[in-house]
Formats: sequence, C-alpha cells, structure tokens
Amino acid sequence: MRVVIVTESFPPDVNGVAHCALQTARHLVDRGHAPLVVAPAPAPGNKPDASAPCPVVHVPSLPLPGYPQVRVALPSRRLAAALIEHRADVVHLAGPFILGVRGMAAAARLGIPAVAVYQTDLAGYARTYVGAGEAAAWRRIRSVHSAADRTLAPSSAAMHDLEAHGVPRVKLWARGVDTVRFRPDHRDDVLRRELAPNGELIVGYVGRLAPEKQVELLAGVCGLEGVRVVVVGDGPSQEHLTEALPGAVFLGRRTGDELARIFASLDVFAHTGPFETFCQTVQEAMASGVPVVAPAAGGPLDLVDHGRTGFLVPPRDADAVRDAVRALAADPALRADFGATARATVEGRTWAAVGDQLIAHYDDVLAGRRAVVAA
Repeated sequence: MRVVIVTESFPPDVNGVAHCALQTARHLVDRGHAPLVVAPAPAPGNKPDASAPCPVVHVPSLPLPGYPQVRVALPSRRLAAALIEHRADVVHLAGPFILGVRGMAAAARLGIPAVAVYQTDLAGYARTYVGAGEAAAWRRIRSVHSAADRTLAPSSAAMHDLEAHGVPRVKLWARGVDTVRFRPDHRDDVLRRELAPNGELIVGYVGRLAPEKQVELLAGVCGLEGVRVVVVGDGPSQEHLTEALPGAVFLGRRTGDELARIFASLDVFAHTGPFETFCQTVQEAMASGVPVVAPAAGGPLDLVDHGRTGFLVPPRDADAVRDAVRALAADPALRADFGATARATVEGRTWAAVGDQLIAHYDDVLAGRRAVVAA
C-alpha cells in the first residue's frame, strides 16, 4: 500500500502529532508498505530528522506568531505533486488544520481516499488563546473531517465531541506506547538524588509549557512538605511558570532514553491540561510504572482507571490536584500498587498493535471505495 502522510508537524518537532506521524510511518515500513511524509519545513538551522523511516517532502513554512516552536505551512505545489508522484493509494491526514486541509482538497481532486486523524482540540485552544472562536473552530473541523472517507478519534471523549458537532464516519483509534523504552526498570537513583537531594517525593509534569496546559495548577503541589515538582518541556509559558511554581525544577525539553529515565524516576505523574484528545504522556508514565493524577476530561478518561492506576480530578481544580498528590505521597504501598497496575494496563498497547488497527482502517476505506465504483 502506498500511503502519503500529510502532517502539520514532524520531527525534529516534539509534540503528539509529530510523534504519532513518525510512529505511523515506521510501522508502515515495518509491515512492507510504502509511506511518504509531507510536513512543514523545520525552522532554519533546525535540521530535519535524519532517522525518518521514509522519504519526507518539506513545504515552506513560517513560525506561528507568539508560538515560534509551531511551524505553519505556506501554500505550495509540492503537496499535490507529492500525491501524484508517489501514486498514493490513501492519504493519511494527521491533525489536519492548515496543511491537512490542503491535503484533503488535493486528495479529493485526485480521487484518492483520505483518512483524517483528529488529534488537537482546536475549539479548546480557541477558548484559551482568544476567549472566542470556538464555533468557528468547530466549523473548520467539521468541514475538513466531513470530506474524509473516515475520521479516527483517539479517545471516546473525542469521538463523542466529533459526533456531537456533526462529523460523520467517526471510528475510534487510540495511540500506542513504546513499552520497551518506557518501563519501570529505568528508575535511576542517581538522577533521583540530583532532583530531590533531601529525599523528597518527586512529582513530574512532561509536556508543552503553554497556556492550554494549565501547569500553574501544580502550585499547590509545590507547597506540600517533602515534595519536589519536576517540569520537563518548553514553550511560551516557561518564564511565567518559573515564578508560579516556586521550588520546582525545570529540566527543559528531554527526549528518547533520557526522557524514559526521567519518567521511571518519578513517584507520581501529574497532568493538568483539560483539552487533551488523548494525552500520550499519561500513557508513557503508566508504561513507566508511575501512578497518574490527571483531569477527568478528554483522553485521560480512557487511560486512567480512577482508584486503580491513579486519580482523576475535576478539571482546573488546583486543590483537587494537590489533595490527590498528597494522598499518594502519604501511602507508598498505594503508589506501588497503582504503578504496577498502570504498567500491566498498557503492556498490550504497543505501536505495532495500534498500527495494525490503522492499516485495517485503511483497508476498510479502500474496500468501501471499490464497492462504490463497482456499484
């Protein structure tokens, strides 16, 4: 099968869309298929990922105003040319918003089936950044996803939102996790002494430092006696958060095996963002054998089994986050039990397993197109 993955982001970018697109391309190659990636060009001086498993076509891009880590694709003939030259059987649209919208239009013109993967809560971002525009965001989402042969939602909450806003042909497709890289035996006592020299309980957050993540909700956790908050990631909110989270350790962006070592060395993982369509970092913490505190909204509803692998708390409730961490801090046996159950829960959610599910979706879409033509 010849697949063109049109993605709004790809490594060296570090985010959920980029990571999922990379893992999808890797799995397709592993299964003997022929993927091609089309993505915005990285920032000048930021070299493309040399480890990409397949050819990558970069289209010209500019930084998003106010958030230069995000690149926005400019109009380019390279996209349509890539679909034609690759002789695509199916187009995979990863988090379509700008480049993906053009990819959907090009696929429609060329008569190529398209699968759109919903990954970003644009309506939630509109509320966060501009205080308005939620209805306009849903109109855009509905427009592009309605044109696709199938939309894949990463969680039951995302699937419900899409269907409630009139998006047709929605199926569930969750995300995988690297259970070899992220595992409990990467716990590092030397690192723990560096992060918490007085033996404090280590509570970690991993992700973008941006307004929609609401990381400032960890301020109450910073005030707990015997607790050290560790923040991994970067973004436009970093300066604000260094003031909002007194005593927290900011490690910046970390990836790969180094990130896996940090995850496994945590005692509790805390996520605060209420707009997660999936929340990959929660799943990576669980694979690392770490109990999770997360908002009872979006993707975490499917991932965290409240009272078995962690605690779900009301969104935007700093006191609830603090109280959940306090309960785990006071009970080492509970932390150990939650962590072991969390690891067992995700062991079957490998990228190979969910990648095969994705290929089955492609096959269904292609079969549907053939049936229409035959009729």
